[in-house]
Amino acid sequence: MALMKLLVTIAITTAITIAVITTVEYTRSDAPDTSTIRPSRFLAQKEVGERKANTADHCNKNPEICSLYGGGGSNSTVTCCNNQCIDVASDDKNCGACKNKCKFSQTCCGGQCVYLSYDKRHCGQCNHPCEMDELCVYGLCNYA
Repeated sequence: MALMKLLVTIAITTAITIAVITTVEYTRSDAPDTSTIRPSRFLAQKEVGERKANTADHCNKNPEICSLYGGGGSNSTVTCCNNQCIDVASDDKNCGACKNKCKFSQTCCGGQCVYLSYDKRHCGQCNHPCEMDELCVYGLCNYA
């Protein structure tokens, strides 16, 4: 019984030590800006001061930002949706226009919601048409 208590005590002490070591903030000496990071094996490492992923591009205030992403020009499919630059030709949540969400199992191809399993113009993938007189079944042209 004493051996069991000793083993449990060692296991708890080891777990606490590992938890403390992995959550202590330290300064990286090899980084040029000496930024502080928080290492963890369970959470992704994040640089302190790093821009948050959900921070908007603020394209409502400056619409030219989106034209830079899409290459610019009148045929650019990148537009400002919900204050973010979105390619409406391929985004399933903004297909063809902002907030035009494709249905379940549909994919946005060229600004249209299509079923890749049965569409002859987009069979299995976008812009993969079947030959004349072939059917698209399960994403394969002329499936037998």
